[in-house]
Amino acid sequence: MPPLAAIERFFERLFERPSARLFRARLQPVQLQRRIERSMEAERLASADRTLVPNRFVVHLHPTDLAGFGDMTASLASELADGALLFARTRRYTLVDRPRVDLLGDPTVERADIRVIARFADPIPGRDRRPEAGPVAANATPDEHPDDPGGARRSTGGGPMDTMVFTIPRPRAPRARLRVTTPDGDARSVEFDGTELTIGRAADNDLVLPDGRVSRHHARVIGRRGTLVYLDLGSTNGSRVNGVTVGELVLGEGDRIELGDSRMEVEVAGDGP
Repeated sequence: MPPLAAIERFFERLFERPSARLFRARLQPVQLQRRIERSMEAERLASADRTLVPNRFVVHLHPTDLAGFGDMTASLASELADGALLFARTRRYTLVDRPRVDLLGDPTVERADIRVIARFADPIPGRDRRPEAGPVAANATPDEHPDDPGGARRSTGGGPMDTMVFTIPRPRAPRARLRVTTPDGDARSVEFDGTELTIGRAADNDLVLPDGRVSRHHARVIGRRGTLVYLDLGSTNGSRVNGVTVGELVLGEGDRIELGDSRMEVEVAGDGP
């Protein structure tokens, strides 16, 4: 574990766990998600053209804490795996396969503590999968899996930590139309199909804006858990939605996006199929 990650882990144990024991606070799913994200960051491997991150996570909890999730335990692992995939995608990390999360009751873990073991695992045998690269997790989204059109999957392998994991179908992002006006007065409409739309001055973007104040790779519009999300990619001049500078924002019908001297207005065209 890198030194900074170890220091962060020390302070987490120093402050979070005693407080949880004192007030008998129940662990929340978001706490598990954050620990998974931190373990992904701590174990990442960077090369010249990509950053590879773990895709298997075993979350060790005290049996009492695990039992505290009650009826949601069966779906929690799938929800956490979806969150790990989304986290990797937003940071353009590379995964060799869709993340999987297993929850394990472990009496050696103290109450209110969370221990995450992250590892790199080859794709599950029998799947016709190519490595996911980046913008991470190429075409797989949290609400669909190419090997399971119905939305459910079961892990295999027979090891002691294998569990049955179900992916709960999520609403798809709405289809949308962006009405674009560029500085030269050109007006056009661009359709968003619910997956991803890249925006910038460079020719390899889905939406190319001939605007000197727009960065080469300025922003993305993506579908996330049934919503339409705008992401600024660290552009030089920033992005404004309805006059307010934003980094990430869920879009709605009628929102006005400003990039440099270019303008876009959002029109929802209906839900995806």
